[in-house]
Amino acid sequence: MIEIFTLCTFAFLAGFINGTVGGGGLIQTPALLITLTDATIPQIMGTAKCSSIMGSASASLQFSREVELQWRRVLGLMVCSAFVCSFIGARLISYLDPSVLKPTIWVLLVLVFLYILTKKEFGQIQTKELNLSKSNTYGFLFGCVMGLYDGFFGPGTGSFLIIFFVTTIGFDFLRASAHAKIVNLSTNLAAFIQFASHGNVLWQYAIPMGCCNILGSYMGVRAALLRGNKFVRTLFLCIIACMILRYGYDIFLKKY
Repeated sequence: MIEIFTLCTFAFLAGFINGTVGGGGLIQTPALLITLTDATIPQIMGTAKCSSIMGSASASLQFSREVELQWRRVLGLMVCSAFVCSFIGARLISYLDPSVLKPTIWVLLVLVFLYILTKKEFGQIQTKELNLSKSNTYGFLFGCVMGLYDGFFGPGTGSFLIIFFVTTIGFDFLRASAHAKIVNLSTNLAAFIQFASHGNVLWQYAIPMGCCNILGSYMGVRAALLRGNKFVRTLFLCIIACMILRYGYDIFLKKY
């Protein structure tokens, strides 16, 4: 009972973070690893994906009612790249060590954090968008990378998607967050299907965690819509900083 309460609390917090800027996996996945010490890595990831799907679906639905979504810019990214590659990435987790990705991701996160911190206008206003053809091309390529990453490892996918939509497509933070939720739902679903088909979902934890994730996502989306781009930017920087500290600990300190 204590395990479920603990995991549900962290699932709520993860849902709130995901509902605004993404990165809830940094809260939910470590909580599962620490709490369920006897579970395998695929079981941990499958349970986390189940919870995340429920929260992402809730956030996507809310954003679709408040923010005009440009479906033609995300459908190809969702189906052709993110969904397929996330499925493949979920298969790779049984054969590869996710830690090989961490040094590269850490460097990228530091660069992103410094760039956003120095560019006060970053994501605050809508800039000129790419034409649809270039948008779909870049979206396909980036979706392949993010799909593999989300299926294989996962934490921070929503944040990386927001970076893509702001820097490459030209969205402001709020619109970027809305579109990121749609794509992230696709990657989570693909990975979840792979894990569930092999029995790697601990349903007794996944369902109550998912319900709490939905509640957290609802509150996160409402906060983002009410507070606007400045609030999203500030929280986004905090999440990136947490990701830098988390990966930095794993790379430089954990082995000692």
